[in-house]
Amino acid sequence: MSEPILFTDLALSEPVLKAIQAVGYEAPSPIQAAAIPVLLQGGDILGMAQTGTGKTAAFALPLLSKLDLSQNDPQILVLAPTRELAIQVAEAFQKYASELPGFHVLPIYGGQDMTSQLRQLKRGVHVVVGTPGRVMDHLRRGSLNLNNLKSLVLDEADEMLRMGFIDDVEWILEHTPATRQTALFSATMPREIRKVCDNYLRDAKEIKIASTQSTGDNIEQVYWMVSGTNKLDALTRILEVEPFDGMIIFVRTKTATVELAEKLEARGYSASALNGDMNQQLRERAIDRLKTGKLDIVIATDVAARGIDVERVSHVVNYDIPYDSEAYVHRIGRTGRAGRSGKAILFVAPREKRLLYTIEKATKKPITLMELPSGATVTKHRIDQFTQQITDTLKEQADLSFFNDLLAEYSHANDVSPEEIASALAFLLQRERPLQVKFTDIKPERERRDRDDRGGRDRDDRGGRDGGRDRGPREDRPRRERNDENMDRYRIEVGRNHEARPGDIVGAIANEAGIESRFIGHIKLHDEFSTVDLPTGISKDTLAKLKKVRVRNRPLEISLDTGPRGGDDYPGRGKPKRDFGPREGGRDGGGYRDGGRDKPRFNDRDNASKKSGYRPKKSD
Repeated sequence: MSEPILFTDLALSEPVLKAIQAVGYEAPSPIQAAAIPVLLQGGDILGMAQTGTGKTAAFALPLLSKLDLSQNDPQILVLAPTRELAIQVAEAFQKYASELPGFHVLPIYGGQDMTSQLRQLKRGVHVVVGTPGRVMDHLRRGSLNLNNLKSLVLDEADEMLRMGFIDDVEWILEHTPATRQTALFSATMPREIRKVCDNYLRDAKEIKIASTQSTGDNIEQVYWMVSGTNKLDALTRILEVEPFDGMIIFVRTKTATVELAEKLEARGYSASALNGDMNQQLRERAIDRLKTGKLDIVIATDVAARGIDVERVSHVVNYDIPYDSEAYVHRIGRTGRAGRSGKAILFVAPREKRLLYTIEKATKKPITLMELPSGATVTKHRIDQFTQQITDTLKEQADLSFFNDLLAEYSHANDVSPEEIASALAFLLQRERPLQVKFTDIKPERERRDRDDRGGRDRDDRGGRDGGRDRGPREDRPRRERNDENMDRYRIEVGRNHEARPGDIVGAIANEAGIESRFIGHIKLHDEFSTVDLPTGISKDTLAKLKKVRVRNRPLEISLDTGPRGGDDYPGRGKPKRDFGPREGGRDGGGYRDGGRDKPRFNDRDNASKKSGYRPKKSD
C-alpha cells in the first residue's frame, strides 16, 4: 500500500503548516491534495465535490500561504450562500491563520449589526467571508474596497443558484479586479453555473471528487446528537451497556487520542492512543494487543488507523465527526470484517448536522438516532454483572467452608443477620464502581428532518426563512421551559460600560465551552460586570478556558456568582436594564423589506453569533 500524501508534502507556508500541526491534522483529503498545488501556483480551479469533503481547507490553506499581512485591504473574498456557512468558513480561516500575527478575517451577512462591520472594515481586514446580499451592500456603500483583491472563492455555487443569488454573484464578480484568481466549488454543475465558469474563470483546472462511497449492509449505523460538555458522559454510558469485543474510537487530532485514552483508563477501561506521533513499533504493539484481547479500546486518528484489520473490532465510534464523507466510510470499514456484523456510532454536535446529512447522502444509507442508555439502564446492567459474578462463583464449587465458618462466627458474636453481613460485603465490593448510577439526563438535540433544519440551507441573508418572513423581535417570542435547579449562576467581568451585548457573551461561551446557545440561561448586564446562568457540572478545564476568553477585549474571568461585592450595581445600586432570558435556536433576522435590494434592514441583536458561537476577536 502506497504511503498517503501528508500536508508536509505540499508547498504550504511554514506558519500555515504550524497551525495545521497544532490542531493535529496530518493528511489532506482528496479535494485538498488536488486543489492546493493549483491554487498555490495562482491558477483558477473548478472543484466539483460534495459538502463535507474538506473544501474549506482546500482553498483556505493555499490562499493563506500567499497572504501579504502588510496589506490591510481585503485580499481574499469568499462568497457563501448562508450566514451559517459564512461563519463556519470564517472560523476555519481564523484557525488556520493562528500562526500569522496580525491576521484579520471578517464574516459579513444580513441580520448582523452593520455598525460593527463598518468599523472592522475601516480598521482593515485580510479576508472577507460574506453572503452575496450583504457584500453588495458594502460595495454600494463604498465600505468594501476590492481594488487589491487577489483571490475570490465561490463556495457551494449551486446552492447560491438555488437560492436566487446567481445574478448577485455575477454583479460582484464584475466589481472585482480582472486579475483576480478565482476558485469555484459546486456539488453539481447546472447550466447557469457552467456559464459563470466560462465567463469569469481563466483556464480553470477541473477537479472532480466522485462520491462513490458505500458502506456494508452488515454495519449498523446510528448517531447521537450531543454537545461538547456531554460527549464523555455519553461515551461512558455506551461503553457501560453496549456489548462489544474490540472498539476503535476516532478523533480528529493526535492530542485528543492521548487525552481521551487517559480519561477512559481512569474510568477502568483498557484503552490506548494510536496516532502519528507514535513510532511504528509502538503502533504495531497497540494493534497486536487489540488483536489478542489484551486491549479493548483504541483511540485513533484517521492516518494512524489506516490499514488496521482486526476481526474482533465489533464497534467503531466517531467521537469527532469526520469532515470528509470518504473518511467516514474508511473509519467504519474497520468493523464488520470477515463477514461479521458491526456497529458504527456517530457523535454529532448541533452545529454539525450538515455533515451528518452529507454523509447520509454520500453513503446512500440512513443513519438512525440511537437511544442513549439512562442512569437506570446502566444501574440494571451493573447489577446484572454483579449478580452474575455471585452465580459464577457458586457454580465453581470452590471450597467456601472457611468463609462460611468465619461469617457464622461473626454473625453470632455481633448479633447480625447473614443478610446484613452480605449487604456490607456487597457495599465494600462495589465501592470503586457503585451499582447505583446517578447521571444527569442528557436529552438529544431536537431533530427535525426537514430541509430547513439541515444546516439552515433555506435561510438566506435577506429575510430568514420562507422567503423573508419577519418573526418579530426575539424578546417577544415565548421562552422555553428550563429547570433552574440544573443551572448555576456565574459572574463575568464585562458589562454595559464595556459595550458588551448578550450576543457577545453567548457567542464567546458557546464557542469555547461547546454549550449550544439555547442551553445558556439568563444573562443580566450590569455596569461593570454581568451574570449568566449555565448548566450545572461544567468541568474545571472548561472554566479555566472561559476565564481567558475575551469579550470586547476584556477577559471574562468567569467565577461562581456569590452575590454583591463592594461597588457592585446589584438591585438597589442600579438595576440591569433587561433580563435576557434563555436563548432559543437561531433565526436569520436580517434581510430586505419589500424585496428592495437597496433598502437593507439591520437587526442590532446578533442572532447569528448566538447560534453559531462565533464572535470575531477585536483583532478581526
